[in-house]
Amino acid sequence: MNRSALDSIRAFLAVETAIKNESNNMKPNSLTYLMIFALAMSLAATGCKHNPVDVTNLPARRPTPPNSGNPTPLAPGGQLPGNEIPTTGVPLPEDLNDLSKFEQLREILAPHTVHFDYDSPVVKSSEKPHVQAVADYLKGAAGMALLIEGHCDERGTEEYNRALGERRALALREALIQLGADASRMTTRSFGKDRKIDLGNSEASHARNRRGEFVVLRPR
Repeated sequence: MNRSALDSIRAFLAVETAIKNESNNMKPNSLTYLMIFALAMSLAATGCKHNPVDVTNLPARRPTPPNSGNPTPLAPGGQLPGNEIPTTGVPLPEDLNDLSKFEQLREILAPHTVHFDYDSPVVKSSEKPHVQAVADYLKGAAGMALLIEGHCDERGTEEYNRALGERRALALREALIQLGADASRMTTRSFGKDRKIDLGNSEASHARNRRGEFVVLRPR
């Protein structure tokens, strides 16, 4: 029983006592009975109220934000909501021969330099793994282009070696295209015998100079 009920009982008893005292002197009137009835109803209403016990209040459920923690799915065709078209890399300049528009990164593909036999532009079977590695790189490097350089040893005339260097560069370009590389992202250049990397006169030195080099071009 709560405190309100006890207070009501005490009040009822007090009224009852007052009525008894009054009855000793005079007959109770209708107002007295009305007070008793109102007090009895108040006591009954108070006694009916009770607080639940051993009830665990559940925490309020928080609304979950839409797509919480999940990326926005792409619409058909690879477009994002709002018609945004995802792009990768930097658009290449239209003229790949203007090398001033590119940063030349020689170190990336330097381990895959291809070497040729004497007076030959044919890509040897032993060199094809290097060509494959270059093709794989170019296919995965969005926004990059490729410069293919043809080089020769010092034997022969300057004009002949310039032409031979060009044929070597074109042979490598064709081999890359056959492996799925994008032809529009490749350009060639011949340096003939102008850029020897070995200044010796031995056959080993000549073999090192007969080569094709791959230079990654990054737009400035």
